[in-house]
Amino acid sequence: MKTPSKQSESSSMTYEEEEEMLHDISKLQDQVQQISLSQKLTEAKINGVESKIKGMEAKIDDLKIDLKADLTNFLQEILTNGERGVKETHDANKGNVNHDFIDSNVGSKTHHIPKIDMRKFDGKDPATCILQMEQFFDLNNVQNTQKVRIATLYLEPNQFVWYQWLCSRK
Repeated sequence: MKTPSKQSESSSMTYEEEEEMLHDISKLQDQVQQISLSQKLTEAKINGVESKIKGMEAKIDDLKIDLKADLTNFLQEILTNGERGVKETHDANKGNVNHDFIDSNVGSKTHHIPKIDMRKFDGKDPATCILQMEQFFDLNNVQNTQKVRIATLYLEPNQFVWYQWLCSRK
């Protein structure tokens, strides 16, 4: 007795079965094509987001430069208007910086400044920060010789480090 060969087994598939298999293969090919298109769309979106992030980083860098210039001008204006010198001493063990402000007109550091509740300057929106400080100084009749000293109390650590560097250059 003969066993059927593989050729005769494969030919035993009916026409309907072959059609069904071809239909399934076609559906799978369509799904693969849709997934491929979806991947390409996702990659394009990711590239767009990365491009936007790079643009935002460039804008942030520009804002930092503008902020430094604005803050420098503000501090120079206050120093010029107050006619005072700044002497810094560094405590190497503690990493502290002491500012001794010398007022050519007053010579005394006993002027009382009222306590204020103001957010610290974090590098964002320098114009608003400057206006708030100026308003506080005007309302409390703060002497020009005290304005920079008070303003430095309201700098975030990164901005204060920059201020220290600026003072060390003079």
